[in-house]
Amino acid sequence: MRTAPHLLTLVALSGVSALSMNVFLPSLPGMARDFGVDYGFMQLSVSAYIGATAVLQLLGGPISDRYGRRPVVIWGLVIFLLATIGTLLAANATVFLMFRMLQSVVSVCILVPRAVIRDLYDGDRAASMLGYVTMGMAVVPMMAPVFGGVLDEWFGWQANFAVMGLLGLGVLILSWRDMGETVRGGGMPMRQQMRNYPILARSQRFWGYCLAATLASGAFFAYLGGAPFVGDQVFGLTPAQVGYWFAAPSIGYLLGNFLSGRYSARFGLNRMILWGALVCLLALVVALVIDLLGMLVPLAFFGAIAVMGFGNGMVLPNANAGLMGVRPELAGTASGLGGALAVGGGAALSALAGALLQPGSGAGPLLVIMCASAVGSLAAILWVMRREAQLGAG
Repeated sequence: MRTAPHLLTLVALSGVSALSMNVFLPSLPGMARDFGVDYGFMQLSVSAYIGATAVLQLLGGPISDRYGRRPVVIWGLVIFLLATIGTLLAANATVFLMFRMLQSVVSVCILVPRAVIRDLYDGDRAASMLGYVTMGMAVVPMMAPVFGGVLDEWFGWQANFAVMGLLGLGVLILSWRDMGETVRGGGMPMRQQMRNYPILARSQRFWGYCLAATLASGAFFAYLGGAPFVGDQVFGLTPAQVGYWFAAPSIGYLLGNFLSGRYSARFGLNRMILWGALVCLLALVVALVIDLLGMLVPLAFFGAIAVMGFGNGMVLPNANAGLMGVRPELAGTASGLGGALAVGGGAALSALAGALLQPGSGAGPLLVIMCASAVGSLAAILWVMRREAQLGAG
């Protein structure tokens, strides 16, 4: 199949991957109780999953550059479906985590749509299209925790994984019918890719965009690892209530993606990243100050996270377009490497948040981690802009 996939297919692929990451988050405290383990162990289903995702994106990018986008997507979804069945049949937490790690193969459904967009569009136009794709994708993580919290209260946490499987099957059927191949000429041989890697690795622009994306998304991943604990232990929320509040960053992300789709081609990648990074940092600093004053309430905490999501919606599509534009023929590899760094850093921050959040700790440790990550993202894009200014002056 050589027909380019429809936008809806790319959104669905990204959405099912996002769904698998966060639909069950409101259930984490209850799952820990059901399996008879502490929260830190159960939280590995988030942080270790993110770590496995990093490795798989690192491998999936070059494979998609060599063998094409379509086979990577199809096989990824098939394995995801089998792993989802395993999570439903798991008799203990260890077996559950094994199948949960295998579910992470669905992460190729995030990197491939980005590479497809770069196959079809260039520069600021690619950033604009990525904004629209991720805007549509944002609807899924916005609604998934709400839906997951309700399912947990009605049917138990297993219902969330059953829904994952059904939606994964639907996206597999859609992809089989519509996912045309956008890699031309049979793909780039691995040996040739290896020769081009040093050029990519030596690019300061590539690493600057990678760091901007990694640290911006790192704040969000830290939130994923710590917010269920904050909702349950700090604010005393039910799983359904945690799910409702979990929509906050996705609402912001949706709006930020819309601005990226609308204005990236006009203002350029770097300005959009800079403005988004500033918004993220400001929101998180305000939340931290409120917490230090002892006035933190759910509206203040999750409201700040919504604004952070808005900033990330401006940072991530533009940073991803930037890193893939350094070597367009290695779009899949760049997307995979960038994604691996983003989720790898996110896994570390998510695990750190889970380790530092203990009974009585409050939300402070989580907010400090997120603020530090936002500072790093801002510094990265300033580095890129300074480097480009120096090259322009030269």
